[in-house]
Amino acid sequence: MSASRDQSSEGLSSGAEPLRRYRVSKYRLALVREATISTTWDKRVREPRDVATFLAPLASGLDREHFWTLLLDGRHTLIGLHLVAIGSLTAAVVHPREVFKSAIAGNAAALVLAHSHPSGDPSPSSEDLALTRRLSEVGDLVGIRVLDHVVLGDAGAYCSLADDGLLGRSR
Repeated sequence: MSASRDQSSEGLSSGAEPLRRYRVSKYRLALVREATISTTWDKRVREPRDVATFLAPLASGLDREHFWTLLLDGRHTLIGLHLVAIGSLTAAVVHPREVFKSAIAGNAAALVLAHSHPSGDPSPSSEDLALTRRLSEVGDLVGIRVLDHVVLGDAGAYCSLADDGLLGRSR
């Protein structure tokens, strides 16, 4: 072997400086089922009322906004539910990265967004509309379609942004 090869094999570069070794973290992503939620319907999302009925027990009596994603397969069957954020009385910080992390890991074909309004009024705010448009655009980019955004109020009241034509496109 030549002298330069011997130095390289001993951790020396051709300039006789030691080669620096770096460590890079190696990750394994695992989707963990924390629990199950009992329901009386067949888990196939056909209309916004299905989402509102399913989430009503979870949203009842909340004193802060909660934002969920419902993960759906290609036939719009519910395959998972993810609590993305818990906010304040009037807002929850929701970032697309957090919304789509579970959707990608869960192999979702589509999403339904949902969040509670502790005020009891399910009317969407301008912030709700802007967030929905942004998440729909991200969904189109990553290939996971956002089908609806359901805003939950008191006593089973809800608003479907898709039904109200506020999703930015037709379902």
